[in-house]
Amino acid sequence: MAVRAVRGAVQLERDEAGHMDEQVSALLTAVLKRNGLTADDLISIWFTATPDLHSDFPAAAARGLGITDVPLICAQELDIAGAMPRVVRILAHVESDRPRADIAHVYLGAAAALRKDIAQ
Repeated sequence: MAVRAVRGAVQLERDEAGHMDEQVSALLTAVLKRNGLTADDLISIWFTATPDLHSDFPAAAARGLGITDVPLICAQELDIAGAMPRVVRILAHVESDRPRADIAHVYLGAAAALRKDIAQ
């Protein structure tokens, strides 16, 4: 079994805890589904949020999905002029037999514009 990295992002419509939970949960669910993974395949997840998001920790959404025994960490994205606002990104380390080229990176909604080269 190989260790693979899966990227993803979602842009929030507003900075509200419930909305963040809903959108980050949808992102995590899509990452797992599109890559044929379960929570048992997760090694760790890094979450980042743009500096304009303050309502909650993105990792709280993972805990709400029952991902309780996986190391999670949240960090703030760089505050770059002109960057897309209200974005939560993930970098998940997983165990998978899929070749690196077959990993599905998930960019939901407007966040798909961030990485058109790898968004699926």
